[in-house]
Amino acid sequence: MFSMPPANGSKPAAPAAGAAPSAAPGAADVVKDSSDRAFMADVIEASRDVPVIVDFWAPWCGPCKQLGPIIEKVVRAAKGAVRLVKIDTDANPMIASQLRVQSIPAVYAFFQGRPVDGFMGALPESQVKAFVDKLVALAKQAGVGGGAGDLLEEAFAQAKELMEGGDLQGALDLYSQIMQAEPENAQAYAGIIRCLIAAGDLENAKQMLAQAPEAIAKDKELANVRAALDVAEQAANAGPIPELMEKVAHDPNDHASRFDLAMALFAAGKREAAVDELLEIFKRDRTWNEDGARKQLVKFFEAFGQTDPLTVKTRRRLSTMMFS
Repeated sequence: MFSMPPANGSKPAAPAAGAAPSAAPGAADVVKDSSDRAFMADVIEASRDVPVIVDFWAPWCGPCKQLGPIIEKVVRAAKGAVRLVKIDTDANPMIASQLRVQSIPAVYAFFQGRPVDGFMGALPESQVKAFVDKLVALAKQAGVGGGAGDLLEEAFAQAKELMEGGDLQGALDLYSQIMQAEPENAQAYAGIIRCLIAAGDLENAKQMLAQAPEAIAKDKELANVRAALDVAEQAANAGPIPELMEKVAHDPNDHASRFDLAMALFAAGKREAAVDELLEIFKRDRTWNEDGARKQLVKFFEAFGQTDPLTVKTRRRLSTMMFS
């Protein structure tokens, strides 16, 4: 859901010479300057085919000069998947006033004739790229370019990337958009639950899993996410990582502490480190706690998904240990 960026109430600094960088030659198709009069054509109408980002700036605005080159670079790198329209609020105050822009730089994204996202202030390139990537994925999921199957696959890949990058809200938005189009898509439903688990909202994750539509309740995606929830609940009781690491360093054969460390690492999102600790237990004493390390690894595999790269890699390492 689009959330209008809050005004920070800052007052303009003294005017400075120069203006924000304009589009480079040859980029007029994806980066252009616009005006109040041309806003309808350049933004509203154009956004019916492709997402259009509007950058509100002014010549006196220092942060605008920082953001301008970054957002232009990222938009050009998208190679036409999005467009950028730049509006000088000093010369064109009407649209900015209508959108209640009170502080700049202010960036709004429009798609299919309406605002869908936005932010305020100068962001680093990584965050600008994530912002643009979400728009590209939104457009693809809506069917702009490519086949529906390919677009859905790309949307899932983008959602996974956002989630792994820590943008849980962005991933949740994408999964929710897929669910709107396909209410019984098991992968998207599971994706939403995974976002809740990653956010530590285990109660809502459990509730959503229990309320899964009958048509997908027994799908393998839901089975995997159920395993992920079980592991997350188990990991929630693990002790502080520094304390557990100290115990293991003092006694490398303290397998109970190492097991707890693996669970604490899992809870902190450090999946590979968690796997390494369980493999270390198995290496030192594979029979410990009735084969507890291997059994927990199997639970991890179910939680990650059988085709997850870490699952495949760890299975290979475990097999090597078992038959060495």
